[in-house]
Amino acid sequence: MNEEIDRRLREAAEAHRPDRARMLARVERGMAGPVVRHRARPFARSGARVALAGLAATGILATGGLAVAAIVATSSPSPSPSPSPTVTTPATPSPTVSSPRPTSARPTPVAPAPATTPGSVRPTPSATSPSPTAGESQNGPLWSAGSVDPQSTVYWTQSNLALRTTQPLTSLTVEVRIVQTGGVKNTGTWQTLPSGDFTVTVQEAGGTLVYRWVLKPGLTVPAGSHEFAAQFNNGSGDRSATGDGYRVDAQGSDGSASVRGGFVPTR
Repeated sequence: MNEEIDRRLREAAEAHRPDRARMLARVERGMAGPVVRHRARPFARSGARVALAGLAATGILATGGLAVAAIVATSSPSPSPSPSPTVTTPATPSPTVSSPRPTSARPTPVAPAPATTPGSVRPTPSATSPSPTAGESQNGPLWSAGSVDPQSTVYWTQSNLALRTTQPLTSLTVEVRIVQTGGVKNTGTWQTLPSGDFTVTVQEAGGTLVYRWVLKPGLTVPAGSHEFAAQFNNGSGDRSATGDGYRVDAQGSDGSASVRGGFVPTR
């Protein structure tokens, strides 16, 4: 409907032609009235009338053109702005931060044990003494394992011998040999069996410190687990147990048996 009105208005505006002849005739009729003579100059008055008539004609034409332009402008709807598309940006996930792994604390080193005097006793329970495979030996009713006590230090060492028998022993000799590496000195012995049941000796021979336990005649070692220990100072610096060893000779109801081996470090 609006397009039809716009079309008709445009056609009417284009077809409009001002009638200049009629407009001039009206102006001439207005100017052709009775002539009145005045003292004023008639030429000036006639010029003023012509100027006024021309301004009036120009105003009529201008008013008509403005009216048509206003009608056309009003009837033409202005295009409505199209909405801008909304762009949604996906949220970027935050990276996951792993917790640092906890650092395990280092074990507190054991303070060096002071040197002991000959004949001192430093027992180590059998439950805390491991049985290293490298130092194990078995023969008949006997089983044995040698190890370096974990409480040993660079100044002092205890070599442990674990002995197990499945039957009573009527004869038993335990011998521990410690290689003289310089400064090695006996500081004592220890055993789980009664000390009065054995004759214990310590002597150095051929560059080796020899510890020996001999069961006294007429006594018996019961079946079970037993332990013997040799203690000594190392001299200066840390010492290796390489070359140290033990030997056990026993007699039971089934005859004699013998086991031997070395001492394995446990630290």
